[in-house]
Amino acid sequence: MHIPNPHQAKAPRHARCRTLTNRLAALGLGLMASLALPSMAQGWRVGVGMSDLTGEAAEVGMMGYAELSQKTSGIHQRLRARAFIVDDPRTQRAAVVVVTDTGLVTQAVHQAVMARLAARYGERYTARNVMITATHTHAGPGGYSHYALYNITVLGFQQRTFQAIVDGIVEAIEQAHARLAPGEVRLNQGELHNASRNRSPLAFRLNAAEDRAHFPREIDPLMTVLRFRQGGRDIGALSFFGTHGTSMTNRNTLISGDNKGYAAWHWEHEVEGVRHRHDAAPFVAGFAQTNPGDLSPNLNLRPGSGPTDDEFENTRLIGLRQADKARLLSRQASELLGGDIDFRMRYVDMSRVQVSGAYTVDGRPATTCPAALGSSFAAGSTEDGPGPGIAKEGQSNPFLTAIGGLVFWPTHSLRACHGVKEVVIPVGEMKPYPWTPEVLPIQILKIGSMVLAGLPAEPTMMSGWRIRRQIAQTLGMDTRRVIVVGYSNAYTQYVTTPEEYSLQDYEGGSTLFGPATLPAYMQEFDRLAQDLASGRPTVSTLSPRDLNCCQLNFQTGVVFDTPGLGRSFGQAVQQPDAQYQAGQTVRVQFQTGHPKNNLRRNGTFVEVQRDTPQGWVTVADDSDWATRYHWRRTFGAESVAEITWAIPPGTPVGSYRIVHHGDARSLLGKVTPFRGTSRSFQVVATK
Repeated sequence: MHIPNPHQAKAPRHARCRTLTNRLAALGLGLMASLALPSMAQGWRVGVGMSDLTGEAAEVGMMGYAELSQKTSGIHQRLRARAFIVDDPRTQRAAVVVVTDTGLVTQAVHQAVMARLAARYGERYTARNVMITATHTHAGPGGYSHYALYNITVLGFQQRTFQAIVDGIVEAIEQAHARLAPGEVRLNQGELHNASRNRSPLAFRLNAAEDRAHFPREIDPLMTVLRFRQGGRDIGALSFFGTHGTSMTNRNTLISGDNKGYAAWHWEHEVEGVRHRHDAAPFVAGFAQTNPGDLSPNLNLRPGSGPTDDEFENTRLIGLRQADKARLLSRQASELLGGDIDFRMRYVDMSRVQVSGAYTVDGRPATTCPAALGSSFAAGSTEDGPGPGIAKEGQSNPFLTAIGGLVFWPTHSLRACHGVKEVVIPVGEMKPYPWTPEVLPIQILKIGSMVLAGLPAEPTMMSGWRIRRQIAQTLGMDTRRVIVVGYSNAYTQYVTTPEEYSLQDYEGGSTLFGPATLPAYMQEFDRLAQDLASGRPTVSTLSPRDLNCCQLNFQTGVVFDTPGLGRSFGQAVQQPDAQYQAGQTVRVQFQTGHPKNNLRRNGTFVEVQRDTPQGWVTVADDSDWATRYHWRRTFGAESVAEITWAIPPGTPVGSYRIVHHGDARSLLGKVTPFRGTSRSFQVVATK
């Protein structure tokens, strides 16, 4: 269906003829896909997989808020990679989507994963058909980029966290590949209205009324769910919905998947009964982002506020709302996806794209700019994570601009290119390497009658809408069948519309490549869509630089661990009370070693065990919502682990205990595991 763009200038006649020809061909392809028989879809194979990618749980800066004092100090819930594969044996084509509980998918992670996949699978899984996307949690360890901007507040590159993320993603894909079997994917879409709120409404209202009419509540409520089945049984579900991963505030220091991480855990563990450390073929629930650049989960538009004033409860509630809606849509998903699996990908240098007037608001050609951050970037997002108070969103800041000019010396041509942006940090002109990547992957995955557009940035909902509309027009599809998947395959801050950019809110000040950023993405995605529609291959001549050689780390490591005087590792230094009721919290402390000694990936630091006739049985670990593992240094090389268990309603009465697993490093560098066990306590019936 063709939806005219009121801002789009009329293209030259030869371009219009070429576009018409492409769209007629695309309409034919779309009609063929819509008429595809169910037997075609039944020829697919599907597989799902999951693995742990939790990084360093103590003394590593967290990724998202750029808050220097926010360093990991334990785990509330573990972070995971969830992989989904759709494979068509007839054409030997597959599409892979991996959802990671991370703040970003950095280019470094993407490059490392692709190298591992190439070594194992050759050309089967490559950058062309594998989409890796982040939930954008702001409660995970950072330091896994090769670019300085994303490592500065984390004190450099953190190799062990980086490796945990890469390993988790690869393992999830390997599991999904191993589970490939004949199956089907069913589609459903609906709307969720109580899990997001527009945090930049003034900028949004600068867009054309015709465009705003698609979002009457100033949010994008669309949720898309793909239901994966084998042999008449559900094996997983992949959901797409836009809301920021900022329910947890910049005061939190416990690792958490935030609201989307909770949604996945709730569906898997609480509904499907998945035991994450033990199940070989678990149900996998992925909750991916779409275009949440201006969509906040903090419904009161204050950090940690809305629906309640408790950030943990907000995380649970916003996650639960997504899980409940996704489960409902999945149960009702009756449309069987059919048609071809296909994909296109190209690397684009976003710092120098020549944009045709066919994609700009005013119909004039434009050019993107070398990356730069504006003064409003320093303001942060007032609603989710405000900055240090030296700048305000949407307000001129000559002082900050002058300081940036004295420190970083942005060129006159760069300032002119970025227009109304007050350039403070010219990240694209830094030497010897830019502070952010500029050669970026632009990707389209076609899974039957659905198209996923992988964008290496976080788009506002209107930016996402315009990209979706452009692709849909070229492919002759309903716009709802095109989903922009932000945070995919690399990361370069925000994408705003030119109208939103003009206000220079936080999102506009963080749109790296200038006012033509969105038109450039629209053009480049349209080129991919044209290749897809015509069946011609996409040629990619660029490659991103590899900076693995040149990383620095200023975060101190573990020298050695020592227990307190007269104590031993694993000793319980604070025991639980004799009895508790459901709703109360058990609190225990153990003498411990540094969590960096062993990340215990796919393992645990914590077990809650119940005494049964078969022996002690684990009922919760450090993945569970009810547990919290908090590490703190007490004196020098001494440290303690405080473990809490908020006893859930419905917990059976009986005898329980808390077990702590840790590792200690000697002066000679030898790491030795240990185990500590609390005394038992009773959970009794509520009076």
